This record gives sequence, C-alpha cells and structure tokens, in this order.
Amino acid sequence: MNQDMSIVSLLLHASFVVQLVVGILLAISVTSWAAIVRKLSAIKRIKNLNEEFERVFWSGTSLNELFNAATQNAKMSGPMERIFASGMREYQKLRERRISDAGTLLDGARRAMRASFQREMDVAEAQLAFLASVGSISPYVGLFGTVWGIMHAFTGLASLQQVTLATVAPGIAEALVATAIGLFAAIPAVLAYNRFSHDVDRIAIKMETFIEEFSNILQRSLGSAGGSNSASGH
Repeated sequence: MNQDMSIVSLLLHASFVVQLVVGILLAISVTSWAAIVRKLSAIKRIKNLNEEFERVFWSGTSLNELFNAATQNAKMSGPMERIFASGMREYQKLRERRISDAGTLLDGARRAMRASFQREMDVAEAQLAFLASVGSISPYVGLFGTVWGIMHAFTGLASLQQVTLATVAPGIAEALVATAIGLFAAIPAVLAYNRFSHDVDRIAIKMETFIEEFSNILQRSLGSAGGSNSASGH
C-alpha cells in the first residue's frame, strides 16, 4: 500500500505501449501549443494590418496612391491590401489594353480580387485542420493506451492466486494516465480551433465586404465621365 502513485512513477512502471502512446500524445500536445501560439500571432497581425488599410482606404487617399503604396510595400502589406492591389492591377492592365467596356473591366477586377481572396483564406486557415485533428484524435489515442494498459495489467494478475485492490490499482492507474494525457492534448486544441475558426470567419466576411465595396467604387468611377477619372479617388 506504500507504492508511489505519482504520474511520473506510474509512467515509469507502465508497459512500453502505454509509454509510447503517452510520448506521442505529449509530442502532439507540444506541437499543438506551438501552432496555437503562432496562430494567435498571425491572426492578430492580419486584423491589425486589415484595420490599418481600411482606415487609409476610407481616408480619401486616391486609388492610384493606394495602389502604388501597396506595390512598393508588398512584403509588409496585409491580406486586404493585397486583395485591393490584385483588383487594381487587373483593372489597370485591362485599361492599358484600351478595353472600355465597364462590365469587362469590373468583372476582371472582381475575378482578380476573388482569386487573391482565396489565396489569403488558404493562408488564414493554415493549421486549423491540424488543431481539429488533434482535438478529435487525441482522446482515442489515449483511450487505446488505456485499453492496452488495462489488458496488460489483467494479464499480469492472471498468475496471482489472490487479487486485491492494492494489486489491481497501480496497473489500472497507469492505463488511465494515457486517457488523461489524451484529454490534456485534445481540450486546448478544440478550444483554439473554435476560437480561430470564428476569427477567420470574421476576417473572411470583412474581406468579402471590402471586395463588394471596392467593386461599387470602381463601378461608380466607370459610370462617371466615361471612366476618365476612374482611379483618381473614391
């Protein structure tokens, strides 16, 4: 009855399979926490850059000035600014080809922005699938370790003539540690996935709204003075 029942002691005396499962789960947990920290930083950066660009965009700065700034500062620009630059770039290319049809100009700019939007969303959604997998699989991996550990414990008890709680408890406790660590890995991943999914959805809605608003600005510009001042302001 004086057996050490600490988690470390239980793991040291557990079967190889249980130790392997626990090792895998701990590695997954560390990796998922690293992904969570990176994702927190990435989403915060995206939000800040998008908000900064929106402030500049609606401050009255001309579209040409915004486009030149986005082109010169491409590496440091945010997703919304890159979407804007894609639309303006396509719009200007079509005008350089002397295409004057308003529908063609607007459709070209919108398609370019939608393509850029999809690329930005791919980046924003990075690592979400990994967190979802950790959250859904880790408990089952831990459960596998528990079942194996219990089987191993009962196999070891088969040779004993008298079985008491003192002889059963250590083996069962060793096995249950795997489930506990599986939950330890899964719960933060699930919480982070739900939080990040919500944040990414909000970012997507804002960027889609911007695409529509910018398309409306281009449409009004094309309708005024035959589009002669289409890129001068908004």
